[in-house]
Amino acid sequence: MKQLDERLRSHYPQLSPQEQRIADFVFDHFDDLLSYNSAELARLSGVSKATVSRLFRRLGYDKYKDMRDELRTLRQSNMPLTNKRDAVQGNTLQARHYKQEMANLAQWVNTLDAQPFGEAVQQMKQAKRIFIIGIRNSWPLALHLRQLLLQARPDVVILPQPGQTLAEEVVDITPEDMVVVMVFRRRTRLIRPLMQLLLQRQIPLLSLCEPQAQSVIGLARWQLCAPLDTVSAFDSYASAMSLINLLANALLHEMLSEGCQRIHQIADFYQQLDELEYR
Repeated sequence: MKQLDERLRSHYPQLSPQEQRIADFVFDHFDDLLSYNSAELARLSGVSKATVSRLFRRLGYDKYKDMRDELRTLRQSNMPLTNKRDAVQGNTLQARHYKQEMANLAQWVNTLDAQPFGEAVQQMKQAKRIFIIGIRNSWPLALHLRQLLLQARPDVVILPQPGQTLAEEVVDITPEDMVVVMVFRRRTRLIRPLMQLLLQRQIPLLSLCEPQAQSVIGLARWQLCAPLDTVSAFDSYASAMSLINLLANALLHEMLSEGCQRIHQIADFYQQLDELEYR
């Protein structure tokens, strides 16, 4: 099935001048198209709403919403949304990538709720142990968070261990501990029953996910969301990494004295073991 930009290019010579104005606007603002309804697209293109409806019916959509649903589905399934006219107009992949990355960062920073964030940090401070769970693409995020938290406090464990199952590890987790679960898409079928099990056992649970993760939002005591939106095929985890960095730094500031002491002790061991190259 042809994507929207391919349909527009193939129909472009047969479009009326008014319809070509819409097509030109779509080509120039392809990355923002999901955020416009039909009335907004008509206003921004300088045409009537009826002209917008007529154009998208000509392109094979029953209604404008069908086009938006198609783009949303493609983006969430990691299919690339391309606009080949970009290279001709100088709107390079690099420029569009930068624009989307900035939008992702702005989105999570502006929507971060200080109260649950602060509560989660306090729980990380007082928990006996912290278990961080990440599967598939969430594994590198979980590993990075563990490395940061280990600088500030002991007893931070990553799960699952490579090639192992979770049941043997989860059975020992108590309400005195805390679990941080990375549930970024695309999630395995295991994640939802795992979170439900932890919830039933009254384990303090923090989830990190994308804002569209409706199937798991609400299964944790605290949720922190970071968008993964991208201009191409693969999700971007830059905003998720930024959120993880803030989370770890917030914990360090909450336990600054013992955290700094631990960091100095770790630095001493670096030198004694000659593990790192300082150049």
